[in-house]
Amino acid sequence: MDGIIPLWKEKGMTSHDCVFKLRKILQTKKVGHTGTLDPDVEGVLPICIGRATKLAEYITDEGKVYEATVTLGTATTTEDASGEVVAEKAITETILPIDVEKAAKSFVGTIQQTPPMYSAVKVKGRRLYEYARAGIEVERPIRTVNIYAIDLLKPYTPISPDNNTFRIRIHCGKGTYIRTLAVMIGEKLGYPAHMSELKRTQSGIFTEAQCFTLAEIEALRAKEDEASFLYPLEDGLSDMKKQDISDLVYEKVLNGVVLPEQFIKDRSEGRVALMHNNKLTAIYVQHPERRDFWKPEKVIELRAGKLN
Repeated sequence: MDGIIPLWKEKGMTSHDCVFKLRKILQTKKVGHTGTLDPDVEGVLPICIGRATKLAEYITDEGKVYEATVTLGTATTTEDASGEVVAEKAITETILPIDVEKAAKSFVGTIQQTPPMYSAVKVKGRRLYEYARAGIEVERPIRTVNIYAIDLLKPYTPISPDNNTFRIRIHCGKGTYIRTLAVMIGEKLGYPAHMSELKRTQSGIFTEAQCFTLAEIEALRAKEDEASFLYPLEDGLSDMKKQDISDLVYEKVLNGVVLPEQFIKDRSEGRVALMHNNKLTAIYVQHPERRDFWKPEKVIELRAGKLN
């Protein structure tokens, strides 16, 4: 079984929980997720099956869309609703929706973020949350992330002593911490803040409407209707340049041959997915030492009879 499942991860589960359950449902060990979602977060989580596990890192790199609720007036240790309150400031003014949206949109573009202490980022071989739980403060690495768009969601209710929340939709790149973004927007508005709710509505090309729950997958599997929830490998590379190759080049690629650059039509991004008869065969990258050659980063398709 090879392909990608657009899973709807439900609240209360970790991404690893989902992988464990799918291994049992599908009776296969080759199952991998494409980027963790916290237990309190629900949303789109593409799952790679079989040979598609070779593509997990590329799918993880693709854009994501989130819908978040931001609460002003309180900051927490975890920057979300699960943490302890560490700062408070009463809201005594009215902030119009247009001003909230202006503050949010000021972060569109390439920005820098400091990951929260309660995160899985590694420092000196340990996760930041391990340091946090031990009460140890360490210097956190600053990361650069891309925010493509931020939009205020309805209802457009002014912030006031009677309403301290607003909802936004964020289209962003890999590695963005939405809870940290919520804190940054709060600071822009002059208040401590935290992310009180989060849902991921899109990951790469996969949307909420395409997703299946674990229960739905189990029911379809029982009917031997895997085609309903299993998408082809090629769908996992929506952002990567693709090129069709001839039968001659196909034979070379299956053997992992280094190709002269004239075989690669579009060399602008330094990586290309080579296709044969509409099937993903391999991913090639520019050779690091021999710049006029391209080498296989991953050969996806296997010769008939060869074990994976």
